[in-house]
Amino acid sequence: MGKEPKRIRILKIWEILFRETDEEHPILTETLIKKLGEIGINCVRSTLYQDVKTLRKYGYEIFCKRGKQNEYYVADRNISIPEVLILMDAVQAASFITQQKTEELVEKIAELAGSARGKVLKQNIVEFTTPKSKNKNIFYAVSEISQAVLNKKKISFHYFDYDLSYQRVYRMSKRNPEKKKVYKVNPLGTVFDNGYYYLFCYEDYYGQISHYRVDRMDSVRMLEEPSSEEANEKRRELSARKRKLFSMFGGEEQRVEFHASKELLGVIYDKFGESVKLKEADGELVFCADVHVSPTFLAWCCAFGTQLKITAPNDVVKKLRAYIREITTIYGD
Repeated sequence: MGKEPKRIRILKIWEILFRETDEEHPILTETLIKKLGEIGINCVRSTLYQDVKTLRKYGYEIFCKRGKQNEYYVADRNISIPEVLILMDAVQAASFITQQKTEELVEKIAELAGSARGKVLKQNIVEFTTPKSKNKNIFYAVSEISQAVLNKKKISFHYFDYDLSYQRVYRMSKRNPEKKKVYKVNPLGTVFDNGYYYLFCYEDYYGQISHYRVDRMDSVRMLEEPSSEEANEKRRELSARKRKLFSMFGGEEQRVEFHASKELLGVIYDKFGESVKLKEADGELVFCADVHVSPTFLAWCCAFGTQLKITAPNDVVKKLRAYIREITTIYGD
């Protein structure tokens, strides 16, 4: 047998063992030989033993249960069952992934654990009720964005909202209301937040960082035009900016001081991270954080009633008072 068929046989032996076995589901020598035969590869016991020995020699961890017929299996897959479950749950919870693509990804992720364990994981998976996007082009959009970020190129796209019938309503050009508006931006990166996927980008015209929901972007295309120098400078600020946003709704960035009940300690760490500096004063927690003061942020503050209070700066306190007054007006006296 020439070198090429031998290489293919060894490759297929590893593929079968990696895909179909684990410590609880080993495969018999005869079964492995039969599976090779089904794909047109002839193999005998002595050859199989030698091929497994070769794989082990070059670092492929294959275990063997010796008996009348040896049983082979692969245990180390570089990913654990809890890790696989976390990935499957994350995909199901992501609103920006269509239902069809969710099912495809869950299938692929489950296979990382091996076919036997993957089958069990899929049978016991808990279905999420997360509303799913119907934009089938999102993975194409992500591909174009990632390529543009890597190559430091600009992208163009159309952007849309939805009407009462859940039909797309594209944002139109101000100069020509009959044409869809073409957004041309410098992509900086993407971020997953509250079930949605967002593009961070720098807009040269406005001289600022903006963000758009990727599932509402259409006709995304990487351009030949390189990113501006200003955009490349802003890219360094991206990781810090991600930590400060409240559900991706803009607003002016400000440093805000809070007084909070000790009962909110876990909430504070969840929202601002473990690096937030806390101190106690008059039985309350006092801390500061850089946030984007937006309606979403103000609503978040109100959610805790008297347990959370903004104490500075004064203009943010005034904004929160105005926000509360505006809400109360719709309920009358």
